[in-house]
Amino acid sequence: MTARQLRGAVKRQAPGTRIERELWDSGCGLVAGIDEVGRGAWAGPLTLAAVVVPRERKLYKVRDSKMLTSGERDVMHDRIIDWADHVSVAHATQEECDELGMSAAQKLATRRVLEGLGVAVDHCLVDGNWDFVETVPTTTVVKGDAKSLSIAAASIVAKVTRDRMMVRWHSVVPSYSFAGNKGYPCPRHKAALAAYGPSVIHRRRWAFMDDLRWSGIARVSDDGDDTQLGLF
Repeated sequence: MTARQLRGAVKRQAPGTRIERELWDSGCGLVAGIDEVGRGAWAGPLTLAAVVVPRERKLYKVRDSKMLTSGERDVMHDRIIDWADHVSVAHATQEECDELGMSAAQKLATRRVLEGLGVAVDHCLVDGNWDFVETVPTTTVVKGDAKSLSIAAASIVAKVTRDRMMVRWHSVVPSYSFAGNKGYPCPRHKAALAAYGPSVIHRRRWAFMDDLRWSGIARVSDDGDDTQLGLF
């Protein structure tokens, strides 16, 4: 598949650089868009990407990753890597998601992804309404992956990177159908958990473990409170 084969349906919904240009004009030299994937998954890491887009060089057909097919995302991922001024990807492992809770794990992955850029950014743009960056001035943008070119590019890089990781895990533990569900809940994933229990990359302290008969693991809620499960 080539970039020219992106569907016409997405042409009218292109993110722009209006928000980035307002920040550049205000004196912010480096602006990074950040997006995450995997927060709601039952298995695998939480993955974040940060992308600093060029001021003058355009890259067309970047869209919110959810609008693109898998093949389209693969094409645009590789083009973004070649085009962007700086790109970084970082993860919080399933163990860290368990031990820290999702909010703290996302903040940890954010610190890692900013360090991975190799440059100090002046401002961050993040999708949604929660500032999880903390260490750098940040603008939250509701539906940011549809509005900001930086965030949209980050959404593609994060999604493709994590999807490729989960496809590789499928070859190791095929029973859970990770190639298709990428660690998110679906009937086949739930049936495999009921039959075999969790794999080495499952988040073992999440609420879905309550229904597994073998479970005796302390589950940590997102606000840091422990919920001790009884042994069965």
